Amino acid sequence: MRHLLLPALLLLAGCTASSHATQPAALGQPSRSSALLAVLEQPGPIEVQTVRSTSWAVTRAGMINLNNPRAKAAGLTDGEEPIEVDFHVLRHPRFGTFLIDTGVERALRDAPERAAVRGLVARELHTEKMGFEHPLGDWLAQQHVQVQGVLFTHLHLDHVSGAPDLPRGTPLFAGPGETRPRAFLNLFTRGSIDRALEGLPPVGEWRYAKDPDGRFDGVVDVFGDGSLFALWTPGHTPGSTAYLARTPQGPVLFTGDTSHTAWGWEHDVEPGTFTGDPKENARSLAVLRTLVREHPAIRVRLGHQQLPE
Repeated sequence: MRHLLLPALLLLAGCTASSHATQPAALGQPSRSSALLAVLEQPGPIEVQTVRSTSWAVTRAGMINLNNPRAKAAGLTDGEEPIEVDFHVLRHPRFGTFLIDTGVERALRDAPERAAVRGLVARELHTEKMGFEHPLGDWLAQQHVQVQGVLFTHLHLDHVSGAPDLPRGTPLFAGPGETRPRAFLNLFTRGSIDRALEGLPPVGEWRYAKDPDGRFDGVVDVFGDGSLFALWTPGHTPGSTAYLARTPQGPVLFTGDTSHTAWGWEHDVEPGTFTGDPKENARSLAVLRTLVREHPAIRVRLGHQQLPE
């Protein structure tokens, strides 16, 4: 009996989100919110493009906290919520092309039995509901562009599942602690995440330091020129990261899954059952919404839906 105790305890504790290696990011330098605010509304050099990799539908209770008083007052109930899985293209005139997240891989459409997300996990995620538009491999083949790196908002499956289409040496970056959270659900999803990242370099973890100005949990100046900032927004996952890019047309904020939906963003309601720490997520969401309220020139790109611009 005693020899069964340790495996049982391990099952109860779950396993880490991924076994993929990590290392401190060589890119970026710790900064502060006042440095971001000083240049925020100045035109910047980065061109941005959002590419819809696939449309999809998932449970609304996962995307929006239906127990939030504002959701209850609005009469929101569970059901299918139409969403999209995107990746974002950042083109910097000096540092080249970077992606935020990866969309979905080509094999998920063309050879699902060989995709990183397959079998039981694919069935539970109802990948049959996906309407593929631009899997990452298709987009890369059409663009003939060298991707200098991927800036992940976090390492959930719907954000890393396009990674198998990346060239094997592509640098990866994400917030701290993304691979380490333990949960029972990881027993099922970890294999898919590991397969998606297999053969790629260790994930470079942003070297966040405490924001001296107290606005964000941490700020990193990604290129060191004030054109792109990584903002630590923990809650959905421990290392969840938003990105703010300065473009010729004005600033663009990529929230990641700190806010999944247009309704959630507009009504200040955090994600639901898909989020790790709802209270922390709500706090990070409020920080981002305050930034946009104070600087209405910011265009917002949400985790899985689009806002009118």
